[in-house]
Amino acid sequence: MTGVCHCKNCQRQSGSAYSVLFGVTNDQIEVEGDLTTYEDSSETGNLVERHFCGKCGSPVLTTVPTQPGFTFVKAGTLDDTAVLAPQIHFWTKSAQKWVEINQEMPQIEGNPG
Repeated sequence: MTGVCHCKNCQRQSGSAYSVLFGVTNDQIEVEGDLTTYEDSSETGNLVERHFCGKCGSPVLTTVPTQPGFTFVKAGTLDDTAVLAPQIHFWTKSAQKWVEINQEMPQIEGNPG
């Protein structure tokens, strides 16, 4: 699953209008090297763990304890992103007004409830 997140926290951590990420199960990923973790919270107060390269500061992974066994990988960390194509947009209510989202693509405005 490849998605585009438009939440304010992803905008801040990416330094851009959104963050492109893809989800994998934890057994599908192996991390080499040390990552630094920043604990963040979602709009609803849920913990979000943002993992950065300890040497260059690049965002690498995001984990959400309420979704155990699942990791979101920052698409920009891949050498080849040709296999990725966004399938959904998240937190579209926070999207920058100048970002055009394909209206045929599924969208989620925010967290339900």
